[in-house]
Amino acid sequence: MKVVGYARVSSNGQNLARQKAALLQYVTEEMLVTDKASGKDFERAGYSSLKVGIGKLERGDTLYITSLDRLGRNKEETLSELRYFKENGIRLKVLDLPTTMIDVTGAESQSWIIEMINNILIEVLTSIAQEERRTIRQRQSEGIAQMPINPKTGKRKSLKTGNDVGRPRAQFPKEWESVYSQWKGGQITGVKAIETLKLTKATFYHLVKRYESGER
Repeated sequence: MKVVGYARVSSNGQNLARQKAALLQYVTEEMLVTDKASGKDFERAGYSSLKVGIGKLERGDTLYITSLDRLGRNKEETLSELRYFKENGIRLKVLDLPTTMIDVTGAESQSWIIEMINNILIEVLTSIAQEERRTIRQRQSEGIAQMPINPKTGKRKSLKTGNDVGRPRAQFPKEWESVYSQWKGGQITGVKAIETLKLTKATFYHLVKRYESGER
């Protein structure tokens, strides 16, 4: 039976040291899995290794995390992962929960009372994690809304750096008018036009909409 620790921070600029120190009290260094990635979903290299391949957690294994939001910040997806652990007999230990409830999926939670308490606790904690993420995004949006607009690009401009905020606005390729005319005239397919212009499907149709609205 494996005992594994999982630590996560949201970006490369953040430090895993505190989580590692806490987890190393329960797991060995070589059994510590980490990610520097957002908790908005579970498409992360480290976390994915816990569910496939030689590092896959199996029945009877134990996974330690410092807090539930290190697992994820999306309420529904986090609950789905917790159900996955429980259904597959994997024990999840959450270090910052009260000691009487530290095992949210294992044997101690089989009595209906502890089961009910844990379900309520999981629901509350995942709701808090999701609300925190929503608040962060709202503050970011409010901050961007206060930024001045760059008259040259029509995008918001950071007062700190002077650069436009967000992804660069898609530009019309040099061959746009020729390829667009061929596509519009039925001489080539949309797939061929996209391939010729080296664009993604979404960008191509976005540019079509802009072009047909009079933007050049």
